[in-house]
Amino acid sequence: MRMKWEELTMLHWRYPAAEVQALLPEGLTVETFDGSAWVGLVPFQMRIDVPFVPALPRILHFPETNVRTYVSGRSGEPGVYFFSLEASALVSVVTARVTYQVPYFWADMSIEHRGDRLRYESRRYWPKPRGASSLVEVDVGPAFEPGEADDLDRFLTARWALYGDLGPWITYASMFHEPWPLHHAEVIRWDDELVAAAGLSQPTVPPLVHYSPGVNVRCGWPGRG
Repeated sequence: MRMKWEELTMLHWRYPAAEVQALLPEGLTVETFDGSAWVGLVPFQMRIDVPFVPALPRILHFPETNVRTYVSGRSGEPGVYFFSLEASALVSVVTARVTYQVPYFWADMSIEHRGDRLRYESRRYWPKPRGASSLVEVDVGPAFEPGEADDLDRFLTARWALYGDLGPWITYASMFHEPWPLHHAEVIRWDDELVAAAGLSQPTVPPLVHYSPGVNVRCGWPGRG
């Protein structure tokens, strides 16, 4: 499957590794940086390219927001584990739940532009907890200079695989895309319930923020992790 992830903002918070590990399925180990696990809230615009199918707004082009952390599987391969993924396209929610075994939720979502400011909103429809919402506003700043990204920037963004869980089995799928073209960004407002809805403690400190205009992505078929 080919996709494009556009207008993407990454908000990250430190967490105790034990708190995050307690929510992971057996077979996955949380990865840490500087002694902490990291949890991300990531809103963006999804565009899915299906061969021989015309562009279908609201079905193949839609806003999405995920809550994620960073893990390794039994093989030691690093990747992303999603606690939740909100999407405004019900067909895509059902398809992704069945094929990639990741917890997609159907939600009412929007992305609004005002110059360099972006506003992302989401309110969950299905499944529970119904009504869980998120509002994020950021001001996008200048692009990173060549070589400016540090080890933490790379730890949080240089991920090319996702893990899911299917009953007693862990699934693994490779993701193929160029490194994120990163911009500095400042969070103006965040009022989020999605991180807490995943079972994590509510963040109380401002997040570390990155923005990217987007990347083209190819997603491999999931197999045993």
